[in-house]
Amino acid sequence: MSKMKAAQALAKVLESWDVDHIYGITADSINNTVDGLYEERENIKYIQVRHEEVGSLAAAADAKLTGKIGVSFGSAGPGATHLFNGLYDAKMDHAPVLAIVGQSKTPVMNTNFFQEMNQDPMFVDVAVFHKQVVSADQIPYVVDEAVRAAYAQKGPAVVIIPDDLSGQEIEFEPFKTANVFRNEVETKFDPATIDQTVKMLKQASHPVLWIGRGLAGARQQVVELSEKYKLPVVTAIPGTGIMPNDHENFMGSMGRLGTKPAFEVAQGADLILFIGTNFPFARFWPESVKVVQVNNNAEDLGKQHDADVTILADAKDFLNAILAQKEELPMSNWLKAAQTDKANWDQWLLDLAADDSAGLRAESVIQAIKENATDKTVFGLDVGNNTEWAMRQIPLNKDQKFTLSGWFATMGYGLPSGMAGKLSYPDRQVYSISGDGGYAMVMQDLLTEVKYDLPVINVVLENKSFGFIAHEKIQANQAPYGIDLLGADWAKIAEGMGAIGLTATDLPSLKAAFAKIKELEASGNKKPIVLDAKILDIDPVDTSFMPLDPDKFDQEMIDGFRKQYELGDQPALSEILTKLG
Repeated sequence: MSKMKAAQALAKVLESWDVDHIYGITADSINNTVDGLYEERENIKYIQVRHEEVGSLAAAADAKLTGKIGVSFGSAGPGATHLFNGLYDAKMDHAPVLAIVGQSKTPVMNTNFFQEMNQDPMFVDVAVFHKQVVSADQIPYVVDEAVRAAYAQKGPAVVIIPDDLSGQEIEFEPFKTANVFRNEVETKFDPATIDQTVKMLKQASHPVLWIGRGLAGARQQVVELSEKYKLPVVTAIPGTGIMPNDHENFMGSMGRLGTKPAFEVAQGADLILFIGTNFPFARFWPESVKVVQVNNNAEDLGKQHDADVTILADAKDFLNAILAQKEELPMSNWLKAAQTDKANWDQWLLDLAADDSAGLRAESVIQAIKENATDKTVFGLDVGNNTEWAMRQIPLNKDQKFTLSGWFATMGYGLPSGMAGKLSYPDRQVYSISGDGGYAMVMQDLLTEVKYDLPVINVVLENKSFGFIAHEKIQANQAPYGIDLLGADWAKIAEGMGAIGLTATDLPSLKAAFAKIKELEASGNKKPIVLDAKILDIDPVDTSFMPLDPDKFDQEMIDGFRKQYELGDQPALSEILTKLG
């Protein structure tokens, strides 16, 4: 038993959970808590952000990239409310995070003092755990309880601490209880269920394997199942990279952030193995499709689409059980057609990337990122058209990682997630990819990257528009009002903040910029880089609905869609299938 300030005991609890950095801004209502971090500064790095929202988003990104809890803090009142964006992102993407929130000192609580608020009810909706401590002795105990709750329920936990309590001395002894947070339970299957699934796969003409994050760590099994049962593979966006995205059987994702081959195999499928995901747009699958759904959460079974067979199980265990049957189906025209469709799509993207006849295209920038990325690059993606372009082209075929704001879809996620990527993986190359709208929301924290020597490559795709929203307005026949943005010299601003600024306006300047980035990396550069890519304001192809099949759409609609998105003569999947007989 040792005597120390409660705030130092709090820091020691975080250390016991392998927390090595924490984001926040200090203030009078949380100064004593921050003082505890100072005492443990050799073990926990305090990352002083310039806005609490950035800290909470970075903490969520940490959790999504590593699986370990991310931690941020804010003062009472406005510091606390600034945390909400990151906390809601964590809630909706099921990421374990901890928010430590300051509170006025106990003598002035309930007296309408400056910035004094009843904060606990504020977090009722967002947090899986929210408590305000009432004594100094409680602080390490409640923080430990909060971390366990965040892991167990996969969401944000909030601990509110009156500042005078964290500054008091307490007797503290580290907890003996093991820090267990992964539930490794082997699934036991009814053999009849496995036999039924195999039978359905054999009977299907157009089967598809649809996977999500529940199969993280099961790349080998996914590839083997796809190859043995001749299955095109589609992923929910968060599951991208489980199947190498350069594998000929991988079709991409369905929806606005998706691909042509993924949309077309979804529309042509007669059986979908729906495994390890709660993909929200499954409700738009063909009504006639048969569905075998596997999920470890009973609540998600049948939530998005009625399922013919439902199996409550770990996704990886299910794949192992299917593979244990030692079945292998013959090559099918269905898979051959899907592979050709994917190859055509990939070539189309390459052709766009090589074309700067009218100016710099976003596809050119993402292709340059792809060519200069490593096998271990970490990508932090913002929200908007930049996400569409990035998800279609960035390499996720080796040991690369990426993170994005999936369900909450908050703009401004790119820079904080790049910062988190570099702090969590200091030896890896890290990119953040943002539009100018999202980047401008959080660009002040480029200063944080400068201060802590974080050489993130921040790519800003400037088209002077809220492009993703512009598309929604077009689809709704609304006026393009309120979507135009004022541009800026982002590279020059970066230089003024102590970073390295580069600009690209065409293919030669883009090539020169990446040559400079490569040179800086080779020389051991420690400064963040901002690449200001002045791109054409072109609406990326909407892959959530692609009227290309001549058996379903008239020629006028098909021709109009092709022209609108410069699709050229890419044949529809149905046409490829017909040629194969």
